[in-house]
Amino acid sequence: MPVKKKNKRREIGDYDDLDTSQFIDAARPLKLESLGLKLPEASPTQVVSIRLPTALINEIKALGSQDDVPYQALIKLILANAVKKMKKSA
Repeated sequence: MPVKKKNKRREIGDYDDLDTSQFIDAARPLKLESLGLKLPEASPTQVVSIRLPTALINEIKALGSQDDVPYQALIKLILANAVKKMKKSA
């Protein structure tokens, strides 16, 4: 095993065995950027898989075809409107 990996494992082991709470300052929380870390950008959309009754999907497709709207776009619109309505009533 290369020396670098061996030292890294020992360093990690030291943190497992030693109390490092003295290095934590609750008054000055660290941010990922200050540690040189950056999280990947979140995608504006996510793929979701959901099982819906066939009859419901057919109804949504029929409604969408009346207005020439793809059924997935219509489902997003329906969900967005329902969430907005629920937020108002809460």
